[in-house]
Amino acid sequence: MRQRSFLFEQSKHQNLVIVARCRSNRIFYQSPPVEESKKKRGCPKKYGERFDLADAETWHLPNETTQTQQTTRKGRLLKITIQAWHQMLMRGTKHQKMYRHPFTLIRIHVTDDTNQSIWKPMWLIVMGDQREKISPPVAYQSYRQRFDIEHMLRFGKQRLLMTQFQTPDIKHEENWIRLVMLAYLELWAARDLVTHLPRPWERYLEQNNDKIVTPSVVQRDFRSNYFRDWYTRSFSQNPRKFNRSSSRSGSNATN
Repeated sequence: MRQRSFLFEQSKHQNLVIVARCRSNRIFYQSPPVEESKKKRGCPKKYGERFDLADAETWHLPNETTQTQQTTRKGRLLKITIQAWHQMLMRGTKHQKMYRHPFTLIRIHVTDDTNQSIWKPMWLIVMGDQREKISPPVAYQSYRQRFDIEHMLRFGKQRLLMTQFQTPDIKHEENWIRLVMLAYLELWAARDLVTHLPRPWERYLEQNNDKIVTPSVVQRDFRSNYFRDWYTRSFSQNPRKFNRSSSRSGSNATN
């Protein structure tokens, strides 16, 4: 229900293309066939054949099928099969007429070199007037970037005070978000300068492992090493030599 309301509102924008994930038990419909015969009385048919994601027997042949390969950081070879069905529809309501907003349905299936499934197949929806300009592989890669964006937002809220700045001025708030993004960019640029020192309970991580350098690791190393050295060099105080005998003699002379 919530996903349908979101898609309906966002579909009103002509230059916006939405890539969203859907559950594997959803039921969609094909577009109704165009009848060239004489128009009959009554309301025209809005939905075609039933398409149950959990029942492969209800699927018709995909309009596009793409196969690619990907190698993980550990050297594991993955085979990715992307199937796309165009002009699909979902049920709407009286106020949300979803039959006016067709979409492209994409199924992603990842297997290993022995054709064994690694993960459960993922279903994506590509909706918008400009959706045909985005190919199914591009839509899949775009959705994969969602996880990096969510991790960045989570780190910004927890470590960079993204949501702690309170102001009634929208311009000031936008400037603060830009400042947080610059700070996050600085952490990314300094990833080669830090020393990766895992915590005592992180025994599964190796010391100085270049493959695992997260923004948290960079921030922790800066806080413990660079900022501490900079603070001691900049604000180190030299104690003055204080002669007690001279102070006492001066106090007696005044008395």
